[in-house]
Amino acid sequence: MKLIIQPEDGLTPLLRAVRAAKKSIDIVIFRFDRLELEEALEAAVTRGVVVRALIAHTNRGGEKTLRKLETRMLAKGITVARTADDLPRYHAKMLLVDATLHVLGFNFTRADIDKSRSLGIVTHDPRVVKDASALFEADTNRQTYAPSHDRFVVSPETSRERLTAFIKGAKKQLCIYDPKVSDNAIQRLLEDRAKAGVEIRIIGKLEKALAGVETRKLTGLRLHVRAMIRDGTAGFVGSQSLRKLELEGRREVGLIVRDTRIARKMLEVFESDWKDGIVTKDAPPVPGSPASARAAAKAAAKGADDADRKGERRKKDRKG
Repeated sequence: MKLIIQPEDGLTPLLRAVRAAKKSIDIVIFRFDRLELEEALEAAVTRGVVVRALIAHTNRGGEKTLRKLETRMLAKGITVARTADDLPRYHAKMLLVDATLHVLGFNFTRADIDKSRSLGIVTHDPRVVKDASALFEADTNRQTYAPSHDRFVVSPETSRERLTAFIKGAKKQLCIYDPKVSDNAIQRLLEDRAKAGVEIRIIGKLEKALAGVETRKLTGLRLHVRAMIRDGTAGFVGSQSLRKLELEGRREVGLIVRDTRIARKMLEVFESDWKDGIVTKDAPPVPGSPASARAAAKAAAKGADDADRKGERRKKDRKG
């Protein structure tokens, strides 16, 4: 299993995978503007690799671009299918190369790869790859998808259940990247975990301030990732925000990771972004929680500094 970190890793991991393909490539596209990747897919067709693209029926403002992409890919010998329009969005970002799955938080675009904080997971787990392949086949042929693996998280079928369980499992710490957490049940759950003593921090936004939940705004980069790190030992990366529509009403894909090495790398990235982030208005910390302890320590340090300054002023006054 590998972690892709954007913008540091760039397009290289995807190009390397496509150029090494032997038998098949299946790509799920919501947005796409990377000519290098398009050319690599064409070269794969020339080598005899079966390349299939499942392209979203719509996205905000780019429907004409999607139809032009379909035409170009067909001309290159790529088998193209369009998603159904039964859901308002087919928002997944996924790449299957031979027996390897890439679950991505970013689109195949310059803005997402070069200018945004995002993450992706690469796995060779045959059971996960099998489930992802089943999803690709179901959506390509507009048939019903039947989930089979508990770590492969798909909206609208399994996201609410599996992400709720993931959050409930937090014992000490939960770090979240999300543009805007707004699902009511998830917000209540986050508040409950904070009351239970779990340190919860979000880079992104909350619909409303929650006691014990801290938020910061990412600086220097766009935020285009939905991810969580739980207790430094498990993680989640996907396309679904913790919003009702994305949990229940759109096609979204994510992966739960139980590889401690990957979770720690994700946490390192989060901590760096958190350190540089802009503090936003938070709700009061829950008494006895880690956030409360940090607030108390900060207040104590400020009090000590104020006392030192007053002491210095008194000494100057006596000398005067």
